[in-house]
Amino acid sequence: MENQTFVTEFIILGFSTGENMQFFMFGIFSVIYTVSLVGNTLVFVVICHNSQLHTPMYFFLCHLSILDICYASSNVPHILGNLLLQRKTISFVGCGTQIYLYMALALTECVLLAVMSYDRYVAICHPLRYNVIMNWRVCTTMVTCSWTCGFLFGAIQVGLTLRLPFCSLNEVDHFFCELLAVLKLACADITINQTVIFTACMLILLFPFLFVIVSYLHILATILRIHSAAGRRKTFSTCSSHLTVVGLYYGTAIIMYMGPMTSHSAFRGKILFLFYSFINPMLNPLIYSLRNEQVKGALVKVLRRERSFPST
Repeated sequence: MENQTFVTEFIILGFSTGENMQFFMFGIFSVIYTVSLVGNTLVFVVICHNSQLHTPMYFFLCHLSILDICYASSNVPHILGNLLLQRKTISFVGCGTQIYLYMALALTECVLLAVMSYDRYVAICHPLRYNVIMNWRVCTTMVTCSWTCGFLFGAIQVGLTLRLPFCSLNEVDHFFCELLAVLKLACADITINQTVIFTACMLILLFPFLFVIVSYLHILATILRIHSAAGRRKTFSTCSSHLTVVGLYYGTAIIMYMGPMTSHSAFRGKILFLFYSFINPMLNPLIYSLRNEQVKGALVKVLRRERSFPST
């Protein structure tokens, strides 16, 4: 080990395409990133400025918007920069920072989506006790636990990764310092890292996903007991948006980190990451706003207020 040179920076391979295609992708990804930031910011502003939306469901949605803004901003700007640069390097510390933010925010969202499913379960299955069960103290505790779990497991992951020696290989076969792609470059045993990743997937990915499924099975049973067809449609519409987001988020995450490892895993991971980091944060505000009459109504009020403000 004394004769080996340890790396101080990594090279992000990213897209193996021509210069013209990289400029094209830069334009497309810039638009998607901008739409994601604007959409999530609008949802956040609308919820904060409308007192009718100061309920547990929108409180959680507000935190989901904050998460999506932070999540996209933790790696997308660096990816956009790499599309314009010839040498796509990142420092050892910068790589560790990317891993930490990516894992912490992703794991936080896993727990938060499970919390949101519990909120919908209580609202539909126990409506008379909803205000008692989902009081603000409980909601604040749930959100705090979501952020704490995500950032705690993120710190464990990055701590175990940065302790590893990286001797000569420094080309990360990904668009950024993705955890699994970086671990492949380590010149030491990564069994502990793999064990911790598996544990995190079980505790913060698979178990919350199973919890969501159980919650929605109870919700479905309650909806089916409603005699009116219009009542069933109205009740299900209150949670269909969240169910759509859950399917997209957990589905891609489970395939990425719990799917079988094959020769095509690296390529598959890149494609899923594009959906995970670009498409998901953009779709969340669109799904929640376009399928929610209260959010759309509050957005219209905010826009009307902004238009009339200069004339007052």
